[in-house]
Amino acid sequence: MRKAWLLACLLTGFAHGEEFKFDAAEFDKQPFEFGGYVELKPDRSWLKRDGSFYKLNGLARDTLDRNTATLKLNAKFTQGIASLKLSAAAEVRRDQLVSERSSRFDEAYVSLKPDPGLTVDIGKQALKWGKGYAWNPVGFVERQKDPNDVELAREGYTLLAADFIRNFDGELKTVAFTPVLLPVGSQTNQDFGRPDHLNVAAKLYLLYHDTDIDFTWLGGGSRTSRFGVDFSRNLTSALEIHGEWARLRDVEQRRIDAAGNVTSAIRDATSYLLGMRYLSANDTTWIAEYYRNGSGYTQSQLSDFHRLVDSGNPALLAKARQISTSYGRPNAGERYLYLRASQKEPFDIVYFTPSVTLIGNLDDRSYSLTPELLYTGITNLDLRLRASWLHGGEHSEFGEKQNERRLELMARFYF
Repeated sequence: MRKAWLLACLLTGFAHGEEFKFDAAEFDKQPFEFGGYVELKPDRSWLKRDGSFYKLNGLARDTLDRNTATLKLNAKFTQGIASLKLSAAAEVRRDQLVSERSSRFDEAYVSLKPDPGLTVDIGKQALKWGKGYAWNPVGFVERQKDPNDVELAREGYTLLAADFIRNFDGELKTVAFTPVLLPVGSQTNQDFGRPDHLNVAAKLYLLYHDTDIDFTWLGGGSRTSRFGVDFSRNLTSALEIHGEWARLRDVEQRRIDAAGNVTSAIRDATSYLLGMRYLSANDTTWIAEYYRNGSGYTQSQLSDFHRLVDSGNPALLAKARQISTSYGRPNAGERYLYLRASQKEPFDIVYFTPSVTLIGNLDDRSYSLTPELLYTGITNLDLRLRASWLHGGEHSEFGEKQNERRLELMARFYF
């Protein structure tokens, strides 16, 4: 209760007597907005029979064909100082092994804006903290981003948040403070961490000398305490640089060695990211990021896991399956490079954007390569063809994945 009382004091005492900019666009919005899309996505995966995760999953086949249909709905209703935002998704996925259906609200929250410098949000919301494109070490109150599909919508958490904003004339142009209360119980935010905690987080934003800076913090509770900082700055109209740094307290890492011994280590971890975005004169966009995952496994620890699977011992394989989620999560290692290049309308083909993305593990030199073709020339329809190749040596991260290659076609109709 002490945390809730402190936050209530902040909510009532931060933004009074300030001058704020007038935005005439606020008065042009319709009271009700509705939209969404229907997406169809067939894909084929060519499986890697000698990969560790192929063996653990016991697939006994060379290819896997999957069809996915997704319905995404977005709605917003505004009345006076209040607005209601809803974002829902339903999905059906079928392949030769399973058929799955799912539905959820990614977001469902009420936003109150009694003053231009104060906003209070209550409900399920997907916060987005951090400046990184593929990774966000300071994203303490959000679900992890998928580096292979960074635009994929993510489910939010049920929380209470506020934004206090103050503008200035001078080198420090804007200050914004965002406190967050995130409860975890048997029916609320169960996957955030340990239950029966009221988690408190906060973000302080500064616009100083045309540089965006965030200081982020999460108190101990369902997760261990952590804090961080990020920045973003446009050096020129074509070049932007950004970075993130996060310190995590008492992080637990479960490990298994080549003999099947499972241990647990608790330590502080530091993660950071440095990146850039560059737009060339011929409309090629380059994005590059280096990511250091402080809570990841070393190359030898990942190799031990794959050697254990290669042993073929049924008892050891059972142990490996129990801990495979930790080793099989995206980017479970320590050092990564992300590189993406996209070309707008090459050869004067309007509405056409080809791109290619590389994600590499710098320790074992394995990588995934993903070229894609995007066409948006038909009204309300996006068409995308994407392929991916995973390459790596024995006992490397990408070399031991379940898939070796993948081809996907996506058609998305907006309404």
